[in-house]
Amino acid sequence: MGVQTYPSYPGADKHDLAPLFNVDRARGDDPFPFEAPDQGFDLALVKSHGFSFGPVLNFENSRKPDDVGAAVPKVKLSIEPGVFASVQLTDSFRLRGDVRKGVTGHKGWIGDVGADYVVRNGDNWLFSIGPRVSWSSNRYQDAYFGVSPEASLTSGLPTYNPGSGIMSYGATSSFLTQLSRDWGIMAYAKYDRLVGDAADSPLVQVYGSRNQLSGGLALSYTFGGGR
Repeated sequence: MGVQTYPSYPGADKHDLAPLFNVDRARGDDPFPFEAPDQGFDLALVKSHGFSFGPVLNFENSRKPDDVGAAVPKVKLSIEPGVFASVQLTDSFRLRGDVRKGVTGHKGWIGDVGADYVVRNGDNWLFSIGPRVSWSSNRYQDAYFGVSPEASLTSGLPTYNPGSGIMSYGATSSFLTQLSRDWGIMAYAKYDRLVGDAADSPLVQVYGSRNQLSGGLALSYTFGGGR
């Protein structure tokens, strides 16, 4: 468990602090499975020859007018169920993607695709790094980046109607290492650069930022003894 920081909402230039936690299980001498720090809560229902598939769940922060600093509509907390698929091409290289639908909040579609290069020495230490691409639907972009005629009147911003498309490019990196038989530390950093209609939004240009930074630091404890 630890602490992490991330943008208050998509396109924000402010950050929130939140707990960072994760639980893993491994059997015998098997190392803990690799999980990228930015992937959602998933369950692999299908596993075969390096291929995994199953449901995934993610959450997106709410956005209030006070968070932006302008009189724009509130976006409630978004619960995003969906599906993921990953392919372990080699011991050190993994491809993963997911598609999710907001059932609350923005109520749009969002998809993430990424690759991870992983080097490790069992559970003694692990380092990962890889690129990311995010896509979102018109409804998602309207919620976080659009300015309706009504919002234009209350905020003074020009009207803006973004479309669907690639929303950001970026990269994620993580590092884990054991300090002793039981205790260890984990750290991660993530960078996304908004592009396309999301980057051109008046909300981003006036009140937000195209650069989206996240990071976290946590302490780990291995029950049964680390290696």
